[in-house]
Amino acid sequence: MFREDKQQPAIVSGSSETSFSLDPSNWAEFRQTAHGLLDDIITHIETIRQRPVWQKPADETRARFAQPLPMESRELGDVLDDVRSHILPFATGNLHPLFMGWVHGAGTPIGMAAEIVSAGLNLNCGGRDHVGLEVEQQIVRWMSEALGYPGGANGLFVTGSSMANFLAVTIAKTEALGQSVRETGLRSSDRELVAYTSSEAHGCIAQAMQLSGIGSANLRKIAVDAAGRMLPDALSATIARDRENGLLPFLVVGTAGTVNTGAIDPLAEIAEIASTEDLWFHVDGAIGALAVFSRSLRDRLKGIERSASVALDFHKWGQVPYDAGFLLVRDGAAQKRAFAQPAAYLQRADRGLAAGETWPCDLGPDLSRGFRALKTWMTIEALGTERIGKSIAHTCELARYLAERLKRDPIFELKAPVALNIVCFGIRGVNDDFVRNLVLDIQESGLAAPSWTTLNGALAVRCAFVNHRTTIADIDAFIETLIQYVAARGV
Repeated sequence: MFREDKQQPAIVSGSSETSFSLDPSNWAEFRQTAHGLLDDIITHIETIRQRPVWQKPADETRARFAQPLPMESRELGDVLDDVRSHILPFATGNLHPLFMGWVHGAGTPIGMAAEIVSAGLNLNCGGRDHVGLEVEQQIVRWMSEALGYPGGANGLFVTGSSMANFLAVTIAKTEALGQSVRETGLRSSDRELVAYTSSEAHGCIAQAMQLSGIGSANLRKIAVDAAGRMLPDALSATIARDRENGLLPFLVVGTAGTVNTGAIDPLAEIAEIASTEDLWFHVDGAIGALAVFSRSLRDRLKGIERSASVALDFHKWGQVPYDAGFLLVRDGAAQKRAFAQPAAYLQRADRGLAAGETWPCDLGPDLSRGFRALKTWMTIEALGTERIGKSIAHTCELARYLAERLKRDPIFELKAPVALNIVCFGIRGVNDDFVRNLVLDIQESGLAAPSWTTLNGALAVRCAFVNHRTTIADIDAFIETLIQYVAARGV
C-alpha cells in the first residue's frame, strides 16, 4: 500500500502562509463565543411561549439587511449581537405552539444538534464513497419499510415535496416515452402526454407539469367528493375519454393530505385504476404520508404501498429542521434511468473515494447536496417512530378538539370535515373582508398565527396543527382570542 513518508514543510505560526486561512485565530475564544450562542438558541426554544408567535421585522432590522457588501472583517461577537437583535425576534414563528396557519414543522433540539454536526463536517452528499451516503440509504430502507415498499426501492433527499413531485413527474415521463426523451424532448412522442390529479391537489403538481415541458394544460383535475377526496369513477371516465381522443395517459397523482383540508384520496382505488390503465401512480404525501408512523392513523393511507413513488416532508410532521423533503421510488432503476449522467468527472472506481455503483447525483439533478439525512436519522434514532407517531396522532386530536369546541358556539361554523390535522371554519354573518382582517389582526397581535383559504367560493379561517408543543390549553386560549375579537366588533 502506498505510504507518504516524505516530511511536509512546517508552517510557522504567524507567518504569511497562515494569513489566508478562514479559521479562528483563537480557537479558545471561538469555542466560548460559539457555546454562548448555543445557550442562547436553546433558551430561545425552551422559552418560546414567552414571546409573540410572530412579529413584523422592525424598520431598524430591515435597514440592517439593506447595507452594502462588507469588505472588512468584523468581530464574530458583534455579528452574533446582530443575530440576537435582528434575527431571533423576527422568525416565521413555527416554533411557537400557536403557529397554525401553515403546515410547518416545529423542529426539535435534536435536529438542531444534528445541524451542528452536519455543518461542521460539511459533507457533499452528491456522491463519492463516504458515510453520508450510507446514512441516506438507511433512511431509504426505513421509509421503504414504513410505506410497504419492497427491496430495490431508491430514495433521495430534496428541498421539499414540491421538488420531489417534480422529480416524480420527470421519472414517469421518462418511463412513458423511454430514455430518448432526455435528449429529444417531447417531440419523440407521437401522442400528447396527460396526467391526472384531484381538484384539491397542491399547485406544485401543475407546476411540475410545466417544468417538465408537458404543460399544466395536460393535467386533468378530477372532481372530489364532499370530503375533498378524488372521485375514482370520474378518474376512470376522464382517462377513457382521453384515450378515445388519441392522448397518452401516463401518470396519476393521489394526495395523502390535501393542503386545504387534509383530505386523503382513496389511494387503494386509485392504485387499482393506475394498475389497470398502466399509469405511474405517484402519491403527494407532503402533509400526510408520515401518518404511517402512527398506529391509529396508518390505515387511512391504505393503498400507498401500491404506489410507484411517494413525496413527503420530514420537516413537517417528522419535526426535522428545514429543509428535509424526500422522494421514495419503488423501482430504483427507473429513477436512475431518468437522471444518471455519463460525465467523465462522475466516473466510478472499484475502490477509493470514487467507489460505488449508484450515487445520489444519479437519482436527481443535484450534484452538490447537503447532509440532510443526518438530521433525519438523528431525529428518528433518538425519538423513535412510536413517539413521533403519537405526536402526529395528538395533532389530529387537537384538530378534532378545536372542531368540537367551535361546534358548541353558534358564532362559528365548520367549513369542511376534519380529515387529519386541519380545521377550516367561518364566522356566521360576516363577509370575506372580516375573515381576512381577523386572520391578519390576530397574526399581528402575536397571540396566534392562523391563515385563511377559499372553500366553495368563500374565505375560511384555516388552522393546521403540526407543532408537537401545542396543547389543549393552547387551543382554549386561541378560542378565547377568537371570541373576544368577534365580540369586540359586535358580531
